[in-house]
Amino acid sequence: MPELSEKQQKEYEEYVKQVTPTTSLAKNMLWAFIVGGLICVLGQFILDMFLKAGLSKDNATSCELIVLVGLSALTTGLGLYPKLAKYGGAGTLVPITGFANSVASPAIEFKREGQVFGIGTRIFVIAGPVILYGILTSWVLGIIYWLGKMLNWW
Repeated sequence: MPELSEKQQKEYEEYVKQVTPTTSLAKNMLWAFIVGGLICVLGQFILDMFLKAGLSKDNATSCELIVLVGLSALTTGLGLYPKLAKYGGAGTLVPITGFANSVASPAIEFKREGQVFGIGTRIFVIAGPVILYGILTSWVLGIIYWLGKMLNWW
């Protein structure tokens, strides 16, 4: 492949500057804070409604998580969660809703390839590493804790 001349290199760099979108870090952080905060406020509202309905704290929390996962999967399926993520960025990664979105998105994307080779093989493409390293980390920390107890470190 031939080398680019100095003039071509400068023209290319100028073109890249023109087509590269510019972002504001402060604006992105503000939107992430607002969107993430609103998701958390929604979660708190749902929890309060279940508590007012007479559920125990444990049952209300479980029901809240089920509703948040369901809402996240539903909005992902309707194409709304990706639009929210476009503006909310990292704010949409609030653990439970972001995780549900990361499971639902590949399932929706690859459904045309069938139940087994589409959804079945691709559903945990994004969430799989999170699950893997979460389990691995908890196992390692459990061993450290067990050794600490055995050796009276704490």
